[in-house]
Amino acid sequence: MNFWVEILVCALLLLGSGFVLIGAIGMHRLPDFFTRLHGPTKATTLGVGGMIVASLIFFSAGEKGLSLHELLISLFLFISAPVSAYMLAKAAVLQQLPLEPKTRGKPWEQ
Repeated sequence: MNFWVEILVCALLLLGSGFVLIGAIGMHRLPDFFTRLHGPTKATTLGVGGMIVASLIFFSAGEKGLSLHELLISLFLFISAPVSAYMLAKAAVLQQLPLEPKTRGKPWEQ
C-alpha cells in the first residue's frame, strides 16, 4: 500500500477518534438530558463517519475496486442518527424531563 494512503488513513482515524472522544466527554460532563443529547449526536456522527471513510480508503486501496459496505454503513448512520436524536428529544419533551437551572428555555412551556 502507498505511504500517503496510510498517512491519510491514520489522519482520518485520529480525527474520527478525536470527535468520538469529544462526544464522550460531552456526554459525561454536560448537566441535563437535552445538552447531553446534543454533544454525542453531533460529535460521534462525525467521528464514526471519519473512521468509516478511513476504512473505505484502506480497503479500497488494497483491492481493485471500491468497497461499498462502508458507503452503506455511512448512509445508514447519517440518516438514522439525526432521526433517533429527534425522537429521543421529542420523548423527553413529552415526559417533561427535569432541566438544569442554568439551562435556558423550557420547551414544554411554549
